Amino acid sequence: MTQHIEVSIAHHVATVVIDRPPHNHVNAALIGALADTLEALDRDDACRAIVLATNGRVFCGGADLSGDKVLVTDSGEAETPILYRNAVRLFAARKPTVAAIQGSAVGAGLGLALVADFRVASPEARFSANFVSLGFHAGFGISHTLPRVIGQQKAALMLLTGRRVKAADALAWGLIDELAPADELRAAATALAAEIAAAAPLGVEATRATLRGELAEAVRRQTEHERAEQDRLMATADFREGIRAVAERRPGNFIRA
Repeated sequence: MTQHIEVSIAHHVATVVIDRPPHNHVNAALIGALADTLEALDRDDACRAIVLATNGRVFCGGADLSGDKVLVTDSGEAETPILYRNAVRLFAARKPTVAAIQGSAVGAGLGLALVADFRVASPEARFSANFVSLGFHAGFGISHTLPRVIGQQKAALMLLTGRRVKAADALAWGLIDELAPADELRAAATALAAEIAAAAPLGVEATRATLRGELAEAVRRQTEHERAEQDRLMATADFREGIRAVAERRPGNFIRA
């Protein structure tokens, strides 16, 4: 999946771009390649801050859940545990990160946006934790990271309704930190990252580590619980109906079974 990740560094800011059109869907291999990239940047003194961006109209449409089957990797292990182990590696990376978000950040795409310390979004951006619409449980550590950013009540509203949150509301809730026009989005994210990179790097990394605390370990524990719930719910008729309903763009006809 490294062919889907572009990296450049200028003025101590690394720009990491996911290029997997049309929806930049994530899977275990892509998140693993992204974790490899962030870990390499941790070792690179030329990098003091990171802009995480994607190409195209959609920031990230989440994981590809088309079909009823549990995805299995070439090694024979289920896709989800590998994906979540690699997600924990993202949260363990040490360099401060600014996400540039255009279009939709849905499901695991929202989880990816929450890896960053800050989020800059265009007015067209939309955010959704739509797991319950799929008859599913939240994943990617979102049930821990989303309340951490926007508070328990707003997180519950998103997680229990699956509603799409507009950029203006996301700004008011603290889910994003800045709004920028679509054609200036990456420049705005880079400007914020450059402001961080202009400060003393050891001080920045130490302060960030204090602020984040044991976040990576908390995400590891949470994803273990999330995966157990997802495994249980994926065996239900409601999950199969949820996948069909979302694919067909209609309300689900759930039967609690």
